Amino acid sequence: MRKILEDLYFGNIVPYDKQMVANSELRRLVKRAADCESQLTERLNEEERKLLNVLTNAQHEIDRITALEDFILGFRLGIRLMMECMDENDGNLADGGRR
Repeated sequence: MRKILEDLYFGNIVPYDKQMVANSELRRLVKRAADCESQLTERLNEEERKLLNVLTNAQHEIDRITALEDFILGFRLGIRLMMECMDENDGNLADGGRR
């Protein structure tokens, strides 16, 4: 436990820093999206390229915010589960169902 707390304190825990597995479905989808974006960019004029760039930047920002919110919600759920497990007065039938 202390090692995890030390790593957290020193900034050594980065939950979003994970490499994609080679030949994974995610890797193939990322490559497909990048290839489509490149092909589309080549077909657009300068003004349309700027608009596409604004769109992709906005989508990246949406993804960043969504990932953060999902992380926080998941972390909170994990804490709630731990708190529930620590509740010794949980109304089980073995002790008469007391709450």
